[in-house]
Amino acid sequence: MHRRSSAGDLVDLDLEIEATCRRNNAKRRRKIFQERGVPILEEPCSSESSSIFPQPRESHTSASEAHRMAEDQPCRVTLEDYSSSTVSQFFISIARPKVQAHNITYPHSLIQLIQGNLFHGLPNKDPYAHLATYIEIYNSVKIAGVPKDAIRLSLFSFSLSGEAKRWLHSFKGNSLKTWDEIVENFMKKYFPESKTTEGKVVISSFHQFPDESLCEALKRFCSLLRKTPTHGFSEPIQLNIFIDGLRPQSK
Repeated sequence: MHRRSSAGDLVDLDLEIEATCRRNNAKRRRKIFQERGVPILEEPCSSESSSIFPQPRESHTSASEAHRMAEDQPCRVTLEDYSSSTVSQFFISIARPKVQAHNITYPHSLIQLIQGNLFHGLPNKDPYAHLATYIEIYNSVKIAGVPKDAIRLSLFSFSLSGEAKRWLHSFKGNSLKTWDEIVENFMKKYFPESKTTEGKVVISSFHQFPDESLCEALKRFCSLLRKTPTHGFSEPIQLNIFIDGLRPQSK
């Protein structure tokens, strides 16, 4: 059978066009490997078998070259890769501490005590007081093979609720590895520099009330110092501020 080409000439009709396509592809691959200097070994075969089942066999070197080229391709990341992330990567911000004890069981009464001192992240709540109470609670417990830092890290999330809990979960999984890191980030969030500045202004402007005794004035002044532990005033400066704020009758 014949068919007419675009030039108008009659050419033979290829009854095995798929086999011809495979042969052409094999020739094209061999040409590419030859240009790259990659040796190719081919098995001799009959014309019939080669036209129907062409089986060029590449050398081990060409296979290694192809494998290397595949490794050079950038890794393809799909949406499934993001959706199949582990829970610990996104929801457990505090890294699990390494301890010698195999099985750690915290008393239920201890967790109840901690949750009785919940910090919700409200502006009128004192984060320093929360940390002080939390430290008092976990210092009352001793577990064999478990250091104090491990107890602090493991139970701190139980002392938070509401907005404060959401703040803790906003950190990348296992990113908080030490107690100092937790305290530093906690105080940056709930006692920033602006609050320190406000506290210093209140301390430096202390004055005794008209109906306030000397003892009561001293207690109130000390409470102002405790509310802003980062005030930075030395003891002599604190004493001068307190004396300057007293009424003449109390000096």
